[in-house]
Amino acid sequence: MSFSWQEGNRIRLLENGEAFFPRVFEAIGEARKEILIETFILFEDKVGLALREALIDAAGRGVKIELTLDGFGCADLSVEFLQGLTEAGVKVHFFDPRSKVMGVRTNVFRRLHRKLVVIDVERAFIGGINYSADHLGDFGPQAKQDYAIEVEGPVVSDMHRAALLMLGYGQQSKKRWWRRVRATAPVWAQNNVPKGDAKALLVVRDNGNHRNDIEEHYLKAIRSARSRLIIANAYFFPGYRLLRELRNAARRGVQVTLIMQGEPDMPIAKMAARMLYNYLLRDGVRVYEYCQRPLHGKVALVDREWATVGSSNLDPLSLSLNLEANLIVRDATFNRELYDCLQRLAKDHCKQISLEKMVKGYFWRAPLVFLIFHFLRHFPSFTALLPAHSPTLKPFQLPETSCDAPACQPSREVTSHPATGDRISEPEKTS
Repeated sequence: MSFSWQEGNRIRLLENGEAFFPRVFEAIGEARKEILIETFILFEDKVGLALREALIDAAGRGVKIELTLDGFGCADLSVEFLQGLTEAGVKVHFFDPRSKVMGVRTNVFRRLHRKLVVIDVERAFIGGINYSADHLGDFGPQAKQDYAIEVEGPVVSDMHRAALLMLGYGQQSKKRWWRRVRATAPVWAQNNVPKGDAKALLVVRDNGNHRNDIEEHYLKAIRSARSRLIIANAYFFPGYRLLRELRNAARRGVQVTLIMQGEPDMPIAKMAARMLYNYLLRDGVRVYEYCQRPLHGKVALVDREWATVGSSNLDPLSLSLNLEANLIVRDATFNRELYDCLQRLAKDHCKQISLEKMVKGYFWRAPLVFLIFHFLRHFPSFTALLPAHSPTLKPFQLPETSCDAPACQPSREVTSHPATGDRISEPEKTS
């Protein structure tokens, strides 16, 4: 599933849920034929309920809707929430749903981490924002800082194809670690109408033929940097090559700026990233920590044209295990817009980390840092030792009733949750 550069696209930056959710819901409301959505997290809060209502309304207009959810990130959705979607005609799929073992989830690794929306092969959205209220500023101090983009133009065709391949349409390589092939491959819909001046490329990561694609594009862009390079990433713990290229870019005079988490939702993310600061700061890399609220963004820019927005963090999970999708954009206008946004973030809401602060006590911490660093770097290899299984898509199906009579008394029926596989008990409806 490799894609090529597409000319003539219009790219719009969307910062946080305040900008993202209204645009997505508006696009859903205007959909005429088809809506494809993939997400890692969908919660039953005000955002999730608003999405559910928008999809039910669209299905009522005859729009074909396919909603693909991750079996780990969306495991807490209730049957009632999902049943309302299914009864309206929305096709709901779960990626790798698995039952708990002794109360513990066993599907932690190799997640569907992509956040993708494609509507009528005309408009699409991609980024790091999930469907949950913690992406809104009124959520409080734990609200996430994040980014997505709205896309119009020929590259939407590639995003549409990627979403269909996830659903199993079309032939896929036998080397894939998940496969659901349908007998006949459809003719891919094409959008050849130019909408803007941006050149764009969709890059995906899987555990088949495209294990390193996103990382390779980062490496290529960093090596080509001549003046400035900014990375804002929530979970920053990249491989040896990427770290080395960041250091080399700073050594040759590129202004390298990293924006990391200062108030993380997961403390281990801050601890892991800080192990790398000493190595990078010594060669002139500037490191900022965002301290207003948790940073969830996955964006970067190089010089005055190249930029990327997507779902991929620069950590072992995203670079070595998860299904991810990023859009790479070559456009001076978009690059400048993202640059201004990140500059404001660094200036107004971040603290700069100094080398003097990081070297204090480093001599005593160095052996521990060395051990933890190499453990985390080889973490994906360790996961290969876990019992193997083949992740699949599982469609949500309404619970079957055990009463064949036209009417019957209310009873209790035990069934399985579509995402977790856990047995649940629900009252059986009377006809």
